[in-house]
Amino acid sequence: MEPTPARELRDALPEGLAEAVHDTAEEIAALLRGRTDTGIPVPGSIWTLGEAAAHLAQANELMADIAAGHERPYGDGTPQSLAAANERSLAGFDERGADPLAEMIVAQADAFLGAADQRPLDETVITPLGSMNVATLGSYLLTHMLGHGYDLARAVGRPHMVDLARVELSMPFMFTAMPRVVSAAAAGLSARFDIRLLGGSRFGVIVTDGAVTVERGPVSRPDCTILIEPVTFLLIALGRCDPWGAIARGRVLTWGRKPWLAPRFPTLFTAP
Repeated sequence: MEPTPARELRDALPEGLAEAVHDTAEEIAALLRGRTDTGIPVPGSIWTLGEAAAHLAQANELMADIAAGHERPYGDGTPQSLAAANERSLAGFDERGADPLAEMIVAQADAFLGAADQRPLDETVITPLGSMNVATLGSYLLTHMLGHGYDLARAVGRPHMVDLARVELSMPFMFTAMPRVVSAAAAGLSARFDIRLLGGSRFGVIVTDGAVTVERGPVSRPDCTILIEPVTFLLIALGRCDPWGAIARGRVLTWGRKPWLAPRFPTLFTAP
């Protein structure tokens, strides 16, 4: 049996990322294969199952093209412009069949891996959320698939594929994206947050009069420390989980000089 593209390219991207990209695409495809009704709604979304799957197929193709060195303008980097670009793309793409879309999602994820294997991982590319290197683009692709894969799993009543290992692989993109998706709620705020993912990454988010910077590793003199279960962190960051519900279920703990800032933290960002 031939090795999967992810196995062939295991040394091209940061450890585990190629496998995660390929396997996540396959798990999403498994949610779709054989389904005859793609008109069912996706919980918490304006899209149907078929529309969400079509968006994923298009997005994976976009990422593969960017990795291959093609210019693909797509909005101006703001969440609002990305949403508008998504709707325009969907309007011009008619496929809504579950099986064809499943194959496209996997094929384009593997096309991304093949393209990334041909470029230096520190080479800068232009993406819908601004410039980043190829390795971070791989983390972006994975994060995007995890968000929509979670949606599709909920729509069909199957377990989702978000786990600690994949959350950790999404963090390079999260570190890059957070300063770029700051919301109006950050205006006028100056605070230092120490964010700890249970069993995973620890990083600092420093807000200075509404501008955000991210420090990898512990932050000095934090105003507020947030300890959070990793899957919950990613789902909140992607707008898939209610922060207050997570706090009520004990998945978020906070302390520090200004612990009351913790509920405000998720509002500082607009999910891309």
